[in-house]
Amino acid sequence: MTLPLFLAEPAVVAHATVGSRVVLDGAEGRHAATVRRIAAGEQVMLADGAGLRLTCAVVAASKAELELSVVEVCREPESQPRFVLVQALAKGDRDDQAIEAATEFGVDEVVPWQASRSIVQWRGERGDKARRKWQSTVAGAAKQSRRARVPVVGELVTTKTLATRIGGAAAAYVLHEDATQSLAAQALPDDGDVLVVVGPEGGITAEEVAAFEAAGALTVRLGDTVLRSSSAGPAALAVLSAASRWR
Repeated sequence: MTLPLFLAEPAVVAHATVGSRVVLDGAEGRHAATVRRIAAGEQVMLADGAGLRLTCAVVAASKAELELSVVEVCREPESQPRFVLVQALAKGDRDDQAIEAATEFGVDEVVPWQASRSIVQWRGERGDKARRKWQSTVAGAAKQSRRARVPVVGELVTTKTLATRIGGAAAAYVLHEDATQSLAAQALPDDGDVLVVVGPEGGITAEEVAAFEAAGALTVRLGDTVLRSSSAGPAALAVLSAASRWR
C-alpha cells in the first residue's frame, strides 16, 4: 500500500538529508498523529508541494506531531508540457469538483475564469476566500493522489486576459460540444503550457469562442456526450495524460 503523504513547510524539509531528523507538526502533524493514528515504526512521505519528496520513518509520535528520520530524498522535476485547466466559475461547487479531480489526473495549474455566463462572481473578500478554498482543494487532492507538487492556483482571469494568455501558450484547447475536431486527435507540444478551457453551465458564448480562436486556441470536443462543467476538464486531462504521461 502506498505510504500516506503529508505537506510540510518548505523551510522544514528544504535541507533534509538521509539520516537527518524532521518534525511534522501543526495541522498536518495533528492529522497524522491523531486522525490517522500513525505511530512509531511506520513510514510516511513528506512533500513541500514543489517537487521535494521525503520518505521517512516515524521515530516518535505524540498527539500533535511526528518525529521523523529521513530514509530517502527525491526531487521530482516539473512535467513538460505543463497542463493548465482554465475553469469557468460555476455554481454548486462544481468548479471545486472539477479542480479536485483534475489534480488527481495530473494538472499543473488551475486558473479561475469569470466567463460571461458564470453565475458565480468572485469579488472582494468573497473572491479571496473562494481562491483560498481552491488552494485548499488542490492541496488535499495532491495529498490523496500522492503528488509531491501541488498545482498552482492562478489569479482570476477575464475573457480578455485569458485570450492574452492563450496567445502565449504552446497550445490551447477550448472544449465545445459543437466542435468538429477531437481533442484525442491533437499532437501535443514537447514543452510549454497546454491550456484546456472549460466553460460554465450555460456554455461559452460565440464571442468568447471567437476571441480565443483569434488568439490561437483550437475548439475541440471530447466525444458524443455533453459533459458537466465539473467533469469536462478532468476528462480532458485524462485524454492528455493518456497521450503523454500515462505510458
